[in-house]
Amino acid sequence: MDLILKYFPELNATQRQQLEAMHAAYELWNSRINVISRKDMDKFYEHHVLHSLAIARVIRFTAGSRVLDVGTGGGFPGIPLAIMFPDSEFVLVDSIGKKIKVVEEVCRTLEIKNVKAYQARAETVTDKFDFIVSRAVTAFPEFYGWVKNKFSKPQRNALSNGILYLKGGDLQEEFGSFYSRARFFELKDFFEESFFETKKVVYYPAV
Repeated sequence: MDLILKYFPELNATQRQQLEAMHAAYELWNSRINVISRKDMDKFYEHHVLHSLAIARVIRFTAGSRVLDVGTGGGFPGIPLAIMFPDSEFVLVDSIGKKIKVVEEVCRTLEIKNVKAYQARAETVTDKFDFIVSRAVTAFPEFYGWVKNKFSKPQRNALSNGILYLKGGDLQEEFGSFYSRARFFELKDFFEESFFETKKVVYYPAV
């Protein structure tokens, strides 16, 4: 938690309590349904929570924003972002039911009220959202094909509606024709830990 407070000292008491309780909740559920590698649990706050919250360095979701987390796995980046932005609505989807079970139980334990979780593939989601977030579930062109028709028309945030994608490495080849419209935010500009050296938040506008 010291690592989170180092970069987000403005967190209120409820947010601090929820984030602090995350580790024990994931330890419990990870022992039953493995969603995080044992090695990564030792770096839980750095590799999962702070990495997810990099999106909060790029945008502050306004009240009423709707955010879809595609391929959420055990709840990242969706759950840390839902704690950070309690007045926004988060829908977390994953095609694997046991991962959604972990998401539901962690949210219940932490009393997170602004998350809905579903076992579903991105292509089957019919709602519209201001933003779609994900942690590198596939190559970006394929991901864009899954979600391109799922954006709301009204704009309510400083960035226009679009994708916020956590991804690492040299992305020019992967993004291809998408590269020129994307904005790349280097996580090393936000966080000093070496884990973030090559990682980015990619923003891609919906229109």
